[in-house]
Amino acid sequence: MREFLRTTRFRVALTSFVTSLVALGVVSAWLVLDAENRLGAGAAQVARARAAAIVQLLNTGAAPADLLLLVRDSAYEVVDQSGMRVVGCPGLRHGLLVQADDYQRGDSVSVLEAGAVDESMAGSVGCRGVLGRDVETTETRVHVAAETSGDSKYRIYGAAVVDESGQAALDAVRVTLLVGVPVIALLIGAVAWLAVRRSLRPVEAIRAEVAEIGAHDLSRRVPAPDSADEIAKLAETMNTMLARLDTAVTRQSRFTSDASHELRTPLASLRTQLEVLLAHPDRLDWRDACRNALLDITRLQDLVGDLVLLGKLDNAEPERTTPVRLSEVVESCLSGRRGVRAGIDGDPMVLGDRGRLERLLRNLVDNAQRHTRTGVEVRVSTVDEYAVVEVTDDGPGIPAADRDRVFDRFVRLDDGRARDDGGAGLGLAIVAEIAHAHGGTVEVADHDGGARLVVRLPLAKARS
Repeated sequence: MREFLRTTRFRVALTSFVTSLVALGVVSAWLVLDAENRLGAGAAQVARARAAAIVQLLNTGAAPADLLLLVRDSAYEVVDQSGMRVVGCPGLRHGLLVQADDYQRGDSVSVLEAGAVDESMAGSVGCRGVLGRDVETTETRVHVAAETSGDSKYRIYGAAVVDESGQAALDAVRVTLLVGVPVIALLIGAVAWLAVRRSLRPVEAIRAEVAEIGAHDLSRRVPAPDSADEIAKLAETMNTMLARLDTAVTRQSRFTSDASHELRTPLASLRTQLEVLLAHPDRLDWRDACRNALLDITRLQDLVGDLVLLGKLDNAEPERTTPVRLSEVVESCLSGRRGVRAGIDGDPMVLGDRGRLERLLRNLVDNAQRHTRTGVEVRVSTVDEYAVVEVTDDGPGIPAADRDRVFDRFVRLDDGRARDDGGAGLGLAIVAEIAHAHGGTVEVADHDGGARLVVRLPLAKARS
């Protein structure tokens, strides 16, 4: 039960019910009060007209005693300056009498409960000081208005009954609204329940599908509804996320497999050399064995360092972002290298990590020197708010079909598969990751007689 009360369907339905109940209740109350005020205003206008008619008769010289004969269809009362009733005619239709004590203070219009009397009782009221009220009251609404004669000698009170047919219609409307408003609010709540339930069916289908998708089954996708609403966009976003996860997991699995394979080769070579050296210490030169073992250890160290760096590049941006002059990076990387020519146009500056930028250029130059015949050329320039670094060699070049694949991890082309050069296929992958982490790009450009790799990095002022 508690879980049911926490569901979205119940909360939306309850909110719709309460909101509609309050809104409809307020509107209904306002309509009823406005109708009552209109009926009362009509009766008050009639009461004022009756009192004004008596005033007009008195102003034309009629005596109060003559009013009983002149006015037969109005309920009124005439009071002199002393407050004593001079004459009254309780001829209000349906035999209703009104008590007028509370109206001698001013010309205000009020609503009273009036008592019902027989027509024969009208005369018996006689010259009582005020209009009388019967002991048995009814719900009839009566309005009383006060006027003063022209000579201020008399104060006249006129009374009028609210239209009974209008009052009956208003009472019927009040009862209808009293019953209908909760029913309509309940109906709105039920409609909201059904609408939310139908709207959430695709969400439940998405939830059920996601719950069944495991880490090793990321190829599955959630069902997307045909509608172009938010739920369809949610399903599309979920499928996009699953596709990214599938790609990331596949890439991670391939990376782990390739890393294990690359680590296994030098470890197996190192173990074999040590086992042979221990088994035949008198037949092998321990100096050569240690030298070969040191080469394998160095290769392992470089490979582990590359893997650690790739792991950092996968999960974060450069740790230290400071303005870096590419001329200083080129000078630091090419110091002591032979067969490398450098050309720098201007003095471009980028925002990033100097150590990683040096690693980027060093990997590019190492890759070029590994395949070049005569030498390597490094050129730095500025083109359209970008610093451009070009590394060119005159080696066999990179086939057009492999220009995108060459930046993947553990990828080595056919002519570069020899392991005596120490390459593990991570150099250019690290270059691509460092360039992307700095907001740049790397590509293999067209070049006759060799390979040309181009890195574009946004200038420091452009990124800031």
